[in-house]
Amino acid sequence: MTGQWKVEKGDFVRAVSSFRNWITRDGSPGSSGEGGFPAEPDRYHLYVSYACPWAHRTLIFRALKGLEDVISVSVVHPLMPAKSWVFAEYPGATKDHVNNASHLYENYLKVNPDFDGLVTVPVLWDKKRETIVNNESSEIIRMLNSAFDEFARHKELDFYPEALQEQIDAINKPIYDTINNGVYRAGFATKQEAYERAFDDLFNTLDELEERLSKQRYLVGSQITEADWRLFTTLVRFDPVYYNHFKTNKKRLIDYPNLWAYTRELYQVPGVSQTVNMDHIKYHYFASHRSINPTGIIPKGPDIDFMMPHERTHLS
Repeated sequence: MTGQWKVEKGDFVRAVSSFRNWITRDGSPGSSGEGGFPAEPDRYHLYVSYACPWAHRTLIFRALKGLEDVISVSVVHPLMPAKSWVFAEYPGATKDHVNNASHLYENYLKVNPDFDGLVTVPVLWDKKRETIVNNESSEIIRMLNSAFDEFARHKELDFYPEALQEQIDAINKPIYDTINNGVYRAGFATKQEAYERAFDDLFNTLDELEERLSKQRYLVGSQITEADWRLFTTLVRFDPVYYNHFKTNKKRLIDYPNLWAYTRELYQVPGVSQTVNMDHIKYHYFASHRSINPTGIIPKGPDIDFMMPHERTHLS
């Protein structure tokens, strides 16, 4: 959710996640981390922020796969002080159910007292070994997608099917570079040229996706995949936050007929709307980023009806 800046160019550069181990069905090594973390019920815990689009991905996969009784969750306060995410009283926020920490950084230091990186969400915690398994959202959602199928209510759902993996990976990259991270590149740019590069990249890709979704229902065809959920968490925040706060104001999401209907369809998938907490989202961005919004005033609008009929079934 945070990052570092290259001051000489004015570009926002997101830091690399620090913990990259994997949970697998039997504890064997994962694709880019160490093994030793077998999937078990009530062993793992997610630390998330409702505000953060990266953490939001993990909440969606937990809900869709039916893992609510398998993986527990703690939710930080939406306001992010400079020091770290905090556990404090606020509607929808919780205490740290596992380690009883007051700040998320305490859990990072519990694992590594010399830790000197960025304290980010989501965090996937192993309650048995008392350590962080992984804090990279793109890897956590792949673990949730398949590693816990023995315990999942919806093991039949596969958002990263083998036959579509090459296509999913191919579209994930430009969407991450220009949209997921692109809004941050625009919002946190410190030079006009850097902002305009990010702005143009963002809307060029949105225009391409608008055309793509005029012909097919989802990003890689007729099946919802990981790629759709990775895009959704940015789109659902676009008009309420990014359009104003990050100065990405060429068009609103609702000005793209296909992207807007596509977003509504994903929002209406059972279980997804409960993972969207617009109060936390708006409070976090407008109150936390004082370099962008010095007054900390949180806009009351806009009124957006994500439950309007999406009318995309004809594209199946």
